[in-house]
Amino acid sequence: MAQIDNLPPLREVIASHGLDARKSLGQNFLLDLNLTSRIARSAGDLTNCTVIEIGPGPGGLTRALLAAGAKRVVAIEKDQRCLPALAEISGHYDGKLHVIEGDALQINPQELAPGEDIRIVANLPYNVGTQLLLNWVATPQWPPFWLSLTLMFQKEVAERITAKPGSKHYGRLSVLTGWRTHADQLFDLNPKAFTPPPKVTSTVIHLTPRPEPFECDLKQLEKLTAAAFGQRRKMLRASLKGLAKPAEPLIEAAGLAPTARAEEIDVAGFVRLANIFKQNGA
Repeated sequence: MAQIDNLPPLREVIASHGLDARKSLGQNFLLDLNLTSRIARSAGDLTNCTVIEIGPGPGGLTRALLAAGAKRVVAIEKDQRCLPALAEISGHYDGKLHVIEGDALQINPQELAPGEDIRIVANLPYNVGTQLLLNWVATPQWPPFWLSLTLMFQKEVAERITAKPGSKHYGRLSVLTGWRTHADQLFDLNPKAFTPPPKVTSTVIHLTPRPEPFECDLKQLEKLTAAAFGQRRKMLRASLKGLAKPAEPLIEAAGLAPTARAEEIDVAGFVRLANIFKQNGA
């Protein structure tokens, strides 16, 4: 295991603070500092950035981010048991770590470092990861307050986020993230790298904002993709008939075939469709 600082090994930190991972909090601690350092490097140059981390736990990734030269790390942690361990990291790194106790779903990250260059890097808790991502992509201001997102998900979720049309993984999440971002899978992590080992492989992905995404109403796009992929085996004329009567002329007005299925429509096609439906009060 890499030695990135003079702090105790993570297993000792977990033992000394009684930090058994809790399923109710979606916790799986990544202890391999080689891997946490790789994630930190994947986020890009951190020297002039404030990094926002969600769910740092005992601080493995936190230490890697600080060792990689992050100007500052703001970590949001819901589990009070982890705060003493994180305080030790803050002391070691001259206060460059600021810890906020709370639920990341209830905290606006944009308010944590106003006017600063922000990168979000996190081993996201499995139970809230997808919602957090959608919150960051759906921010009203665009370009967003963040420069990039470097996030760990279950491999299945990462495949859905990065999938292209025609893929079996392509779906609503692919469209909602692809609308505003470029998303790439970076590397997988074996379950054995975690304590406790999850039952699935994890994947790190990197997202950057599209400078000029297609103009579209988010709520309309959400409603449309929910209907289309909710019945993905059906043709659009059938899956969307509940949103507009008749739906077929609107589908054709968007330049799409009513007989096409959702998995065949690219992001631009869904945006056109959402805009046409909105214009017609659907």
